[in-house]
Amino acid sequence: MADFMITTDTTADLPADYVAEHHLGIMSLTYTLEGVTYDWEHPMDVKEFYQKMRDGSMPTTSQVNPEIARELFTKWATEGNCDILHVAFSSGLSGSYNSARMAAQELEEEGFPHKILVIDSLCASLGEGLLIHKALQKKEAGASLEETAQFVEDIKLHIVHNFTVDNLFHLYRGGRVSKTAAFLGTIASIKPILHVDNDGHLIPLSKVRGRKKSLLALVDSMEQQMGSYADKNDIVFISHGDSVEDAQFVADQIKLRFGIDSFLINYVGSTIGAHSGPGTIALFYLGDYR
Repeated sequence: MADFMITTDTTADLPADYVAEHHLGIMSLTYTLEGVTYDWEHPMDVKEFYQKMRDGSMPTTSQVNPEIARELFTKWATEGNCDILHVAFSSGLSGSYNSARMAAQELEEEGFPHKILVIDSLCASLGEGLLIHKALQKKEAGASLEETAQFVEDIKLHIVHNFTVDNLFHLYRGGRVSKTAAFLGTIASIKPILHVDNDGHLIPLSKVRGRKKSLLALVDSMEQQMGSYADKNDIVFISHGDSVEDAQFVADQIKLRFGIDSFLINYVGSTIGAHSGPGTIALFYLGDYR
């Protein structure tokens, strides 16, 4: 019997081969585009997804519901004959954490033979992915379910999320900026720098003029925020909205300035990308504060 398995949501934006290699369970937050609904098992090609957004198609998204969470927990625990540590998408951005919590509580009350611990990651995209990565390292080092869960709770607010977007329109659709700010910002090539705060909410931090300056601002923030965690950043995660060259530019700047040479670079998945849009660049690492 395996001691426990780690599960998470599609919003962790981890590559499919990483998920398979580490035997992660994935709950799908679905997205619908042009009348068709997609999930982890049946995705749209991510480059096609972003091209359709550039062409004007507007996707919608749905959270995990308690029934699906219960079904997956039962399947994973029974097939693996194991307990589960589920690290959920930020409660500040979705109701999926609450759905998973309710499902785990119902199973416990019914005498389900496997323990299911559900943690609100207060993270998103590859920030959630980085938290999963650290949890896996802890588990693989021999930590128990409870020890790994406590470790995740202890470090989750040290997972820094800083990102910039190329088009303010998608943030306007999500209620993050006003229509006027989106229009004027686009005209003036204003690029906002945003982060996920300690409550798991998406919050604007600052703004700069021009794309390159916005990318460099992400690296500047890293220098300020790493602090005592600088030597713990053995790997940095970067996600992008179909902008791999810009993601690589950020990675190159980090290597040049801090000597870090290990990166996981992947797309912002379709569920989050539906709200952030093409051109998003997001940087994730350990720091003293978010």
